[in-house]
Amino acid sequence: MILVTGGTGLVGSHLLYKLVNENEQVKAIYRRSHTLERVKHVFSYYSEHHKALFEKIKWVEADLNDIPALEAAFEDVDYVYHCAAFVSFEPDKYYQLRNINIEGTANIVNLCISNSIKKLCYVSSIAAIGHEANPNQLITEETEWNPEADNSVYAITKYGAELEVWRGTQEGVPAVIVNPGIILGPGFWKGGSSGNLFRLIHKGLNYYTSGSTGYIDVWDVCDVMQKLMQSDIRNERFILISENLSFNEFQKKVAQQLDVKPAQKEAGSLILELGWRLDWLMSKLFGKRRKLSKQLAKSVRTKTVYDHTKIKNTLDLEFSTIDNAIEKVAAYYLKDHTQL
Repeated sequence: MILVTGGTGLVGSHLLYKLVNENEQVKAIYRRSHTLERVKHVFSYYSEHHKALFEKIKWVEADLNDIPALEAAFEDVDYVYHCAAFVSFEPDKYYQLRNINIEGTANIVNLCISNSIKKLCYVSSIAAIGHEANPNQLITEETEWNPEADNSVYAITKYGAELEVWRGTQEGVPAVIVNPGIILGPGFWKGGSSGNLFRLIHKGLNYYTSGSTGYIDVWDVCDVMQKLMQSDIRNERFILISENLSFNEFQKKVAQQLDVKPAQKEAGSLILELGWRLDWLMSKLFGKRRKLSKQLAKSVRTKTVYDHTKIKNTLDLEFSTIDNAIEKVAAYYLKDHTQL
């Protein structure tokens, strides 16, 4: 039996579809019942029999910090995909991020230990990988994390969650960690998911930024996760990206597929530095949610390039192109956007 946490998220829902479509016995954790509709919607993209496939899943209502509910979810489970996470770059969400990403992962790891789970796969992020001083230097799995750097609250808590997974490996639980870049996939067009980028570009952006990062599609992420779980590989981490792209290149490619005009003006350092300070002031004066933190303003103008050699050589695979991913996701967005 396989357990998937975060089953109602982008990665979790696509992983669930892949597993049940291959007749695996699956349990999945959810927190709020209305989010199950998103999973059904994702399933409907890929099969006329999506309702029957959805009903194969044994759903368990649980919070990552509700130990009794988690204990019930772990009954008869052999393998665990830990996809659940809270994604936010708002500094005032730090303790909520710690509670879900670090403490929640610690609870999952503890239950993996006590239930003698055969293997754990944890979905981390490239945010939890260190950075190179030279922007042209490829970032690898071995790039050292610097705790003294001005890391985002999200990055800090994802790195802390990885430490919990490594602790689990020392206590007898085989594990693999995947560190995806920005994951492109359909069905989640708001909030912290990459689908929100498609929605914002479709509405029209005024500015682009000069930074770059790594991208991968959700189908490749799920495929790699399953291959790693079915292999003899243990206690390793892998960067998952298909390509490194500038934010400007990405928004142009998406705009072309959505048949809208891309942003033409660059948001330079001055605009971004003023922007995050004004954002902070508005949050203090009027209690508005932060949209642009100091760390995010720096990130979107920083060039980072990631090396996917390790996973490609380990599994002897080729990733789908980002052009192909953008085309597919844009088509699903255009199909859905009238209902947003």
